[in-house]
Order: sequence, then C-alpha cells, then structure tokens
Amino acid sequence: MNTAEALSLLPEVVAVVAEASGIVRAANRLPKDVRKKGRIDLVTRTDLASEALLKKRLAALLPQASFLAEESVSSLEPGPLCWIIDPLDGTTNFAHGVPFVAISVALWQAGRVVLGVVDLPLLAETFTAVRGAGAFCNNEPIHVSEAARLEESLVATGFPYAIERHVDEILAHLRQMLTRTQGVRRPGAAALDLAYVATGRYDGFYELALKPWDTAAGVLLIEEAGGRVSEFDAQKPYTFGSGCILATNGKIHEEMSGVLGGRKREG
Repeated sequence: MNTAEALSLLPEVVAVVAEASGIVRAANRLPKDVRKKGRIDLVTRTDLASEALLKKRLAALLPQASFLAEESVSSLEPGPLCWIIDPLDGTTNFAHGVPFVAISVALWQAGRVVLGVVDLPLLAETFTAVRGAGAFCNNEPIHVSEAARLEESLVATGFPYAIERHVDEILAHLRQMLTRTQGVRRPGAAALDLAYVATGRYDGFYELALKPWDTAAGVLLIEEAGGRVSEFDAQKPYTFGSGCILATNGKIHEEMSGVLGGRKREG
C-alpha cells in the first residue's frame, strides 16, 4: 500500500473509529461492568464492544488483513498486513470516570505501520497519520515541540500492570525525571501520551513493558510529526519486542536517554 492508497483509506478508518468512540461515550454515562484480567488489569463490556465493532468494520475495508487486538490477542507478532487495535486504552481510567482514554488503530504492512489513528472519545480529539504524509489533530497539521533541553521539558510516563516486577526501576527513573524536568505527568493511557508528544504538549514520554496495540499508531504519529522513537538506549530502534519505549521531540532524545540509562552517542 503506497501513500496515496493509505490516504484514500484513512477517512474510512476514521469513520470506523468514530463509531467505536460513540460506543465509549454512550457507555461512559452508564454504570461500568468491570472484570479483572489481573490484579490491576481491568476489562469492561465497553472494551469488548468497541473491539468487536472495530474488527467487523475494518475487516470489511480490508478483508485480506489479519488482526492483532488487545482483547482477542493470540500472538504479539503482526501478520504481513494487519490491523493493530487497542479498543479502549486507559480502561482503569474509564472504570473510574476519568476521561483520559483512547482508541488506537494502526495498519501494519510489510514490517512497518503505514496508517495510524488515535481517538480520544471523551476529549473530542482525533489524531491521524499516514506514513510520508504528516500528522494531524482534528485535520490540522501537528508538530513536535521545540524544547531543546530536559530542564525546560514536560515529560510523561506510565506504569505497567506488572508493577511489582518493575517498581525499583520505575522509581529510580522517576526520581531522575522529577529533578531534571519541568514536570512529569502520568495520565494512564499510552496512546494518549504518544499523541500528546506528537502535538507538542509533552516533550517526551517513556515507559516499560508496553504492548504493540499501545504504541503502534502513536509511534507513527510522532515520527510523522518530526519526533523520534527508540528504546531507552537511543541507539536501539523501538520494535514491538522492545521492553521499553522512549519517544521525544528529537531534540531532547539523547539527553533523556542518558538519564534513563541508555548509552550516549559517541563523538
């Protein structure tokens, strides 16, 4: 799929995502039906309804594409042509009435994301990107920030569900970031965080143990908005198998990587 073909497909994908967002908005006014997948990993009826709709509608757009979706995942490896879906990122927020939730849809082809949509159903913003065609919020072009130093930056992070396994590393990183930046935010939805880096609200974002559906669309947004994405080590490219992600405006990437323990670029 070339850029022109992806651009032609994008409005149809946005319309499908908008339909799923309607499910989220309607359910937000009702009592939440919450189940636990883990000690603090929740799923609601809304997650399942959103995913079912997205898979049905997207399958009609590209019948040949497979799916990698959070609530029905069987493998973390996307197929050659694959929709990567998070039907409701920020489920814990949703369950508690906090509006920081997102729907993330990305189209993966031949080893890379070629189209991405991150929709914020309760905040009325839709972020879109097609590889090679820029990034947008509500159809207006967006770009990463111009912050050149960490001390003038606002950054975001998140905490994995397996918090006990990572808590010492998380606290060590948080201590460094709190003392070296203008502030650290933790909304609780990685797709939203990545979109906010793409539009310049955050200068950087980092997190451990994310899954492909958390990051696929957001990474494309950032790259198309002029930013940079890697592992904590800036010399290592981010992949779906990475245990960590660092996403920035590019200008603070090396400095932020150094604070997180990554190698500094030589020379």
